[in-house]
Amino acid sequence: MKGLWTPAWIARHLLALVLTAACLGLGWWQFSRATGGNSLSWGYMFEWPVFAGFVVFIWIREIQVFRRRLTPPAEPGETPAPPRDPDAPVTLGRPVRVAVQPAAAGASDPELEEYNDYLAWLAEHPGARPADYPGRITKK
Repeated sequence: MKGLWTPAWIARHLLALVLTAACLGLGWWQFSRATGGNSLSWGYMFEWPVFAGFVVFIWIREIQVFRRRLTPPAEPGETPAPPRDPDAPVTLGRPVRVAVQPAAAGASDPELEEYNDYLAWLAEHPGARPADYPGRITKK
């Protein structure tokens, strides 16, 4: 909790309190105008408390984010992720790692050879369609 009482955080707390009080005060002001005959103020009377709720929501959310940064990693051996380089490309999710077993020396894969022959034939005949391939690969 000590980190939430620094001068910067005290200023944030005060700002949140002032904004919340101001929004609720403006809602009360709109209520007094609405009861005085201004029908447009009825909508604003409900809008200002919603703004106050939004300020409280953001305030609580920022406190939670700050506290999460202060907590140590879950396991002692686990290290936090290094900061991201701003010039590095953005990637989503985890990379998928597939275990590849090395082929035995001298072993050949007939499907791979057939596919390589098909690709070689397409390279030799640039205007041909895949259906023109004389060895015609059949789908299983």
